[in-house]
Amino acid sequence: MDTAILHALNGFASHHDGVEDPLSLYVGASEILFAGALALLVLAGGWMRRAAIAGGLAAGLALACGQVVSRIVDRPRPFVADPAGVHLFARHVADASFPSDHATAAFAIAVAVLLRNRRWGVVALAFATLLAVGRVALGLHYPSDVLGGALLGAGVSLLLFVTPMRARIDALADAAGRLVDRVLPRRPLADRAAEPSRR
Repeated sequence: MDTAILHALNGFASHHDGVEDPLSLYVGASEILFAGALALLVLAGGWMRRAAIAGGLAAGLALACGQVVSRIVDRPRPFVADPAGVHLFARHVADASFPSDHATAAFAIAVAVLLRNRRWGVVALAFATLLAVGRVALGLHYPSDVLGGALLGAGVSLLLFVTPMRARIDALADAAGRLVDRVLPRRPLADRAAEPSRR
């Protein structure tokens, strides 16, 4: 099943440039996009800032755990294991495939947002899912690689949302926010977004 889904997605991407080109662009820029989103959330203030700090911490911890797992499992990437059957759209290091670092970090951040705001969390999850599917379609991972990363990232975010940990993270976010607000004094975007429309 794992290999069948990989070949189906990879084959579809290789025959549809209209899908492959924007997908490659998004997957390639995903690290910058997610890091930029975290920075904007920190500047926004309120629950957004708390979500950003929680997501950043969860991503870092999950990625560290993922490095340990990847060394134990040491699974070759699809384009290494099956170079004739998997089309690789861009050069990539032939390091361990499981779990996907990108999926790990993206889902850690998305779940941290979801736990604090359902609407924005669903949007973040959609982008994280698109990233995970894109990594498979481009031949960089097996589906189980991104699923493992997603579960790891989400699990760490849920763990950090447990009341004692959440309180400490929120306090850290508030303290960091006070420093940010001294440098860039502004009314938090989260507070403005909560106001009723004047139209």
